[in-house]
Amino acid sequence: MRRKSDLPTKICLTCGLEFGWRKKWERDWDEVKYCSERCRRNKPSSSSEAVGQQI
Repeated sequence: MRRKSDLPTKICLTCGLEFGWRKKWERDWDEVKYCSERCRRNKPSSSSEAVGQQI
């Protein structure tokens, strides 16, 4: 059995907080970028910022 401190962690691209591995992410841990559904929905969109700067 593994201890929670032994599990891998990542930094959320939206909020910048560190989050740990979860069982539900077991198969696609390499693709996980956000700590929660809320952060995924509020992800920074560089394309909308670029459009605003062109006008």
